[in-house]
Amino acid sequence: MKILFIGDIFGEIGRNALKESMPELKSTYNPDFCIANGENTAGGRGISYNTAQEIFDCGIDAITMGNHTWARKEILRIIDSGIKIIRPANYPKGVPGKGRLVLEKNGTRLAVVNLLGRIYMEQPVDCPFQTVDRELSYLKGQADYILIDFHAEATSEKIAMGYYLDGRVSCVLGTHTHVQTADEKILESGTAYISDVGMTGPADGVIGVNKELIIKKFTLGLPVQHEPAKGRAQVNAVIITINEENNRAAEIKRISHII
Repeated sequence: MKILFIGDIFGEIGRNALKESMPELKSTYNPDFCIANGENTAGGRGISYNTAQEIFDCGIDAITMGNHTWARKEILRIIDSGIKIIRPANYPKGVPGKGRLVLEKNGTRLAVVNLLGRIYMEQPVDCPFQTVDRELSYLKGQADYILIDFHAEATSEKIAMGYYLDGRVSCVLGTHTHVQTADEKILESGTAYISDVGMTGPADGVIGVNKELIIKKFTLGLPVQHEPAKGRAQVNAVIITINEENNRAAEIKRISHII
């Protein structure tokens, strides 16, 4: 069984890169499920109905989110409409949307859980470790495989989550920093792990944003209005292969190319 996970899709450049790349990615890897992080799809911050539909039209089965989930008010009108958008499960009780979703294809059930980290993150959220324990108890008997998108800043927090869930889930995939890490591995008890999948979006900006604006911000210390960078695009993703006989991950492979 194979899962293709696309790193944070950033703005129009990221959406166009996804459209261009998905046919080849599907042909090359033949994934059973395709998941993408889409918290930056609309102008580099948040998601809208139209940008979500663009992502789904590319063949993505579900979209995970992160700390920019509520950046656009439009999401409040659509997140409970049945759309396959998954927001962090450790938001406070009563928040709209769902923190987990079970996808089914050809008799195979994949659960996707989204979590938000707490270290160096501005939003107050519940403990992701305690939250994931609850989510896994809810999912008992409901899924054959489980994917965790851990949207977090600190590498230490992500690595700890990987070890915490080793053998309990199929894969723990870090998102948020927009920089793909080179630490993909299969943990001791069979869980696939990477600290950050990276970003699908502008290749020549500062984590997606116009580099001149960010340089100005750092050199002068003045606030600037972020704008998505222009120019070339990059695609960052991972493909995970899971052994169906023992439910252990057999391989995790990084995908990174410039368009």
